[in-house]
Amino acid sequence: MSSTDRQRIVRVPGARRAQLTPAPGTSAEPTPSDESPEEEAGSSAASAGDAPGPNDERLRRDVPPHY
Repeated sequence: MSSTDRQRIVRVPGARRAQLTPAPGTSAEPTPSDESPEEEAGSSAASAGDAPGPNDERLRRDVPPHY
């Protein structure tokens, strides 16, 4: 691997942090997930348990006083 195949640090004028150039062999496109959108929406509820508990709806409605 030569030095041209590596990521470089690039200073951005006016920014507090530097940026890295893209790594070789990668793309900016997101990879598709293994689950369908319907499964993703239900995965949080399914992972918590099969049946909702008696306080689940109330806990979802309640917000802390600082909101």
